[in-house]
Amino acid sequence: MQIRPLRDTDRPALGDMLEPVFRAGDTYTVDPDISRGDAIAFWTAAEKSVFVAEDGDVLLGTYYIKPNQAGGGAHVCNCGYITAAHAAGKGVARAMLAHSLDEAKAQGFRAMQYNFVVSSNTRAVETWQRAGFETVGRLPKAFNHPRLGYVDALVMFKSLE
Repeated sequence: MQIRPLRDTDRPALGDMLEPVFRAGDTYTVDPDISRGDAIAFWTAAEKSVFVAEDGDVLLGTYYIKPNQAGGGAHVCNCGYITAAHAAGKGVARAMLAHSLDEAKAQGFRAMQYNFVVSSNTRAVETWQRAGFETVGRLPKAFNHPRLGYVDALVMFKSLE
């Protein structure tokens, strides 16, 4: 597996990864009815550095990194991650997390923060915890899960120093 910056030629495969995750509506605060073009535009917005994990010509996952806030909060980054359905359980998320931590340091960030981790996304929560992220906040019933109803969202944080 190789992790590299997104290329324009990756956009069709990127859309293939984003669509089912956003349509499911169970992990991201993105309208499940978002168009494919708008989903790609959201993921690749100008303030984000976007990377893909690939095996040969097959994309396995993607992540972005961006400043979490402007001004006095710009030293803390935020990331979003998606693993392709066909690559689930193969260590792609862990590899992208490790890459993003290195990339964050290389870009000069001093910490990484996830603002809204859906608590029912236990695989993600456990992955972040194993990597040393702490839950520093809990937003009660902040996410309306399509099957579970209202569930908590977590704020997770890790210093990079």
